[in-house]
Amino acid sequence: MSTKPTAQPPPLPPTFLQRMQRLLGDDFAAFVNSYAQPAWNGLRANTLKISPQRLQELLPWNLEPVPWCKEGFLLPPGQAQATQPAPGKHPYHAAGVYYLQDPSAMAVVEVLDPQPGELILDLAAAPGGKSTHIASRLQQQGLLVCNEIHAGRVWELAQNLERWGAQNVMVCNETPERLADHFEGYFDRVLLDAPCSGEGLFRKTPASRKQWSPVVVESCALRQSAILEQAARLVRPGGWLGYSTCTFSPEENEAVIAAFLRQHPGFQLAQQGARQGISPGRPDWANAGETLAPDGLHRLWPHLSPGEGHFIALLQRTGEEIAASRPGRFPRTLPAAASSAWHEFVQHNLVSDPAQGRVTQFGSYLYALSEQAPDFGKLRLVHPGWWLGALAHSAHSKEQRLEPAHALALGLKPAAFQRSLPVDFTQAMRYLQGEVITSQPGEDGWLVVEFNGFTLGWGKNISGKIKNHYPRGLRLPLAQ
Repeated sequence: MSTKPTAQPPPLPPTFLQRMQRLLGDDFAAFVNSYAQPAWNGLRANTLKISPQRLQELLPWNLEPVPWCKEGFLLPPGQAQATQPAPGKHPYHAAGVYYLQDPSAMAVVEVLDPQPGELILDLAAAPGGKSTHIASRLQQQGLLVCNEIHAGRVWELAQNLERWGAQNVMVCNETPERLADHFEGYFDRVLLDAPCSGEGLFRKTPASRKQWSPVVVESCALRQSAILEQAARLVRPGGWLGYSTCTFSPEENEAVIAAFLRQHPGFQLAQQGARQGISPGRPDWANAGETLAPDGLHRLWPHLSPGEGHFIALLQRTGEEIAASRPGRFPRTLPAAASSAWHEFVQHNLVSDPAQGRVTQFGSYLYALSEQAPDFGKLRLVHPGWWLGALAHSAHSKEQRLEPAHALALGLKPAAFQRSLPVDFTQAMRYLQGEVITSQPGEDGWLVVEFNGFTLGWGKNISGKIKNHYPRGLRLPLAQ
């Protein structure tokens, strides 16, 4: 990458610059110059819905592959087109065809290497970039549990997973300690994308530059070590523990891993070797040369590859005996009225039953559970599975009916529905803004709005007029 600045870099904290100059030496000038260049954006194909090759053909932007992620593409700076909405407002984005993600962050799941059929926990998952990546790799097999401790952020996580069409996912809002107490030694792989001082956010987020200080770095390192302690408890013998941050500080990266390994001889650092565009770690910066091997750690730098930077380590629990938890299956409760509402909805609106006997009632909602969904006991669950819809009473009877969830529409292809309404680009944008799309003759009832082979959401045909049921909280602002 070129190190010639194109503008003045943003004002970086002076103490941060002094630290980085001491660490980087001759590379420091290139590192600082990278902040004067426009940020690279990235997007990642949803392989539950499309192949990377097909995505590249469909999108109106000139995409370049991300060297370390087979589903990832770079969206070079300056590609905005007056005739196209921004990538985050495009109908393909609303359909869950791709996820916007910093290119550096795409390396985390590549290193974690989840396999179909595994039980995986994303411990600090919001807003969902790494969770959606894991879900794609699982290919609707196995189980992904996505946790977020902050009650506000967990809903953004849930929305991104719904848009992604992931069916084998449980979303919870818990502390690491309570999860570890309930699921000791349970998961094949656990990812901790740890809260950090955010040095990799400096170019895009002015607030992160203002909040940074050496004291913040020290406090983050203490918090990261405490969370990592709980994350380790959740890994089964022989399983894998991924740790990542978006910061450059050795105190939060190599030093955290070195201290953890000294205290946990039952874990070892995975030796994965070199990857294109990814640099080895720097145990010498944390006085951890005897504990860590550089090629078992991964660093991405903004002056060496496109992206804002990341640190990644992968550890394996080497098989010591532990008192692992064995929670039972998630309780399945489907009263007769709820079962009748679901089957009636399927009969009138879907080609076949996509839940195949896995439906359960949770509050006033219906979900399809993964075959491997465990009992969560008293832990706080947001979604126990694939959200199918909400139960409501019919206007003129006491019988229950199903109001379908947005997640149900986004989790299936248009061919799975008895009625769909194909729309062009202009109509798709109007639909995403909440407008009435069109009127057409046909059978009354639910239908999905379809853009170029991908579902956007629900509409309802009532006497030839289609009511827009795209979720209000997701609607785009009306065009001026």
